[in-house]
Amino acid sequence: MSTLTIAIIVVFVLGYALIAMESLTKINKAAVALLMFVFCWVLYMVDPSPFVQLMHPEFKGMGDQLVTFANKLITEHLGDTATTLFFLMGAMTIVEIVDQNGGFNWVKDVMRSKSKRSLLWKIAFMTFFLSAILDNLTTSIVMIMILRKLVQDHKDRMIYASLVIIAANSGGAFSPIGDVTTIMLWNAGMVTAGGVISEIFIPSLISMIISAFVLQFLLKGKLGGDMLETDHSGDTELLEFNGSQRKIIFAIGVGGLCFVPVFHYFTDLPPFVGILLVLGILWTITEIFYRNLHRVKGDSEDFSKRVTNLLSRIDMSTILFFLGILMAVACLEEVGILHELGGGLNSFFQGNHYVVTGIIGVLSSIVDNVPLVAGSMGMYPVQATGDMAVDGIFWQLLAYCAGVGGSILIIGSAPGVVVMGLEKITFGWYMKKISWIAFLGYLCGILSYWIIRTFIFTTPL
Repeated sequence: MSTLTIAIIVVFVLGYALIAMESLTKINKAAVALLMFVFCWVLYMVDPSPFVQLMHPEFKGMGDQLVTFANKLITEHLGDTATTLFFLMGAMTIVEIVDQNGGFNWVKDVMRSKSKRSLLWKIAFMTFFLSAILDNLTTSIVMIMILRKLVQDHKDRMIYASLVIIAANSGGAFSPIGDVTTIMLWNAGMVTAGGVISEIFIPSLISMIISAFVLQFLLKGKLGGDMLETDHSGDTELLEFNGSQRKIIFAIGVGGLCFVPVFHYFTDLPPFVGILLVLGILWTITEIFYRNLHRVKGDSEDFSKRVTNLLSRIDMSTILFFLGILMAVACLEEVGILHELGGGLNSFFQGNHYVVTGIIGVLSSIVDNVPLVAGSMGMYPVQATGDMAVDGIFWQLLAYCAGVGGSILIIGSAPGVVVMGLEKITFGWYMKKISWIAFLGYLCGILSYWIIRTFIFTTPL
């Protein structure tokens, strides 16, 4: 391992430690993540030649050609990262538009409960199934918006929000469109939609139920009078559109989110394109509604819920944090650390894929699961039979572990990062209170999968 490689690892570990200690240092995690991203790539560019030869042996250029190629690699990783960021910004904006126009009030009424524990179970199951239909990221945003209407006590809401992370990741893992890593495996033909749904559903459900069962003991008493007393975001007098217009906004917003996987399936375009399509349509429709309002109330009227105003509510610090983390991890991928780690795990544990994928899942809570899964896909080719076959144990476990394992730490998944920003949950609080609960559910899910594949369905369905 070269000195530069060690230096890059040190920068990443130091940056990660500062992010973990945000509550102590009082330095915003986004600032640290951006510095970590830049310093890692600066060190990479000191001498990119050995890294390029290792990871891209087909390239034979030198000098300026090498520098150009290295910059092209950075741009490609930035493009991959941008697809996630634009999806996130689009989804957050759509949900904000629907929410500010009272679109989720009916969900709020359905979820209403006086018992804190009863609400916890309603949140758990709704998040679990919605994340499979939409995706875990969008579902997390929706559920946090609903929680803000139902639970005013921030300490309680942090517990509910933590469950949203766990349930969203568990629900996304068993659906071919629920998590970006499952989408990757599905598109590459390593798992089938029927296979991953039929065999990962029960482990994912168990991981969520076990975690929810333990979390309920952190909540006691009734919600009672603290529900909705200070929340007026959905009150009729503050809404700018009439009932029919709000229903149209809800139908386009939520229906559009459901349409994104269909759009991706038929066009083969990245999911963020579908999100931007829905946002563009929703934005246009609201502008038409506002044009009619201006005719009634006058052009001087300023409407606070206009999309141009709602865009300022997007948490850019979370977006920049995500950018820094993903690009820093991309640098680790380009220096070969992730590939070496995956190969070493497989060799050390002598091909025990339950252990290998289990460790990959834990690692996905530390670094982003996308490059980990991408690295695993590159290291292990699909075979005709055995654990590496289509819908084999390795690929199905990888889908489960990479998705559910991201819940162990709050920065291990897109839902975790988003909830962290929306609810201001610190890394340390989550690690102390929630991580062991998520890990327990994670292990129980792996155990249930082993029982199913060993004693019930010894071959893929």
